[in-house]
Amino acid sequence: MRSLKKLRIWKSGINICRMTIRKSLKAAFIPSSNTFLGLILIGALAFICYLIAALPWIAGIGISSLIIAIILGAILGNIWQHPATYTPGIQFAAKQLLRLAIILYGFRITFQEVVSVGLYALLIDITVVTLTIIVGYVIARIFLKLDRDLSLLISGGAAICGAAAVLAFEDVLKSEPYKASVAIGTVVVFGTLSMFLYPLLQHAGFFGFSDTQFGIFAGASIHEVAQALVAGSNISAAAGKTAVIVKMIRVLLLVPVLFVLTWLISRFQTANSQTRLTIPWFAIGFLLMTAFNSLHLLPTSFVNVIKQLDIILLTMAMGAIGIETKWHKIKNVGLKPLYLACVLFLWLMSSVFLMLQLPNVNV
Repeated sequence: MRSLKKLRIWKSGINICRMTIRKSLKAAFIPSSNTFLGLILIGALAFICYLIAALPWIAGIGISSLIIAIILGAILGNIWQHPATYTPGIQFAAKQLLRLAIILYGFRITFQEVVSVGLYALLIDITVVTLTIIVGYVIARIFLKLDRDLSLLISGGAAICGAAAVLAFEDVLKSEPYKASVAIGTVVVFGTLSMFLYPLLQHAGFFGFSDTQFGIFAGASIHEVAQALVAGSNISAAAGKTAVIVKMIRVLLLVPVLFVLTWLISRFQTANSQTRLTIPWFAIGFLLMTAFNSLHLLPTSFVNVIKQLDIILLTMAMGAIGIETKWHKIKNVGLKPLYLACVLFLWLMSSVFLMLQLPNVNV
């Protein structure tokens, strides 16, 4: 009887995995015939951005191809009105390819790395992600009077993993593309600022952290993975490695946050009692890829290829969102998103600093 029960549990698990993968990847692997012109445009744009990001002086300051793509995409979208035949491919890149890219993002972390940084670093990440989203949303809605989508996009980007989190939130919220561009712009500004400022303050003796403490500080408070790596590496190789692992734990927290977000939207968005919970299948796919990567079944060289492919797909998605971004809509928003991002930057720096000053914290 017990064996039969175990067999049923295994079959249920396999069915869930099969359904997850099919729902997550079906649209991404089977573009319709009218998407190819737009995909060729987005692919060319992503390739150019990828080459620019590979330049030594660009890579050295932590500017990724994602940021370059949204800037070039926005410029292109505002100086050139693309033919309507390009639109399906652009939208395909901004939606389906984005979901596939987030799934493949799971190959950047393993559960062993999560365990390696210790329980306290994990608790810091959970606290930072939770409180930053809540604090950001309350300030944005009550004091700055920003709309729901911008409030969540900016707060989520600051709390979790910068541009990738903004894109994931945008997919769940179904917000207008220009709002994602605004949120990503704030991530770029204050993520870049923290990347340069934190090492300077550490070298000046302002923080007084050990290498491990600085790695946790950078990973728990800086917006983008690349920015956390650059900041940590400016102190030591050990600090850089710790910063990346702690930062990737924040990325992993994207999964439960997206589930809570989709539940809240289904609960409060409309008065229609028939509204159904939409499961973010790509988030489950991301978690499954993380679990698979933790088994170390693939050669490192192959995993590196997947990571490079993932960057290209994210760059394509970012370029597509940039093309759909119109300057007049960004201008109408004003400076309030920047004010919110500034408050969250100061919040992240001060809150993580204080958490690392607590008694009996030995890291």
